[in-house]
Amino acid sequence: FGCLLQLPYGYYQITRFSCFSGFAFLAYQSYESKEMNYTIIFACLSFLFQPFFKISLGRELWNIVDLIVGIALLLSIFQFSKVNKKNN
Repeated sequence: FGCLLQLPYGYYQITRFSCFSGFAFLAYQSYESKEMNYTIIFACLSFLFQPFFKISLGRELWNIVDLIVGIALLLSIFQFSKVNKKNN
């Protein structure tokens, strides 16, 4: 959500690399768990946030993407915590 603010460009570079790494890891874990829907979603997000070739969407569209992805990640944390509580 910090990407919605006006911050130095270095912040966005670190965020893109962190998101790329995190989503790639989640895609790998999903693949290992045979969750192909999540694998595709996380692989696409990893590609979208990758730091090597800049994808120019414009500031307004990036803000919308950042907001949607952030909210979806927060919701998924709550969803997975409920599933884990039921399994314990």
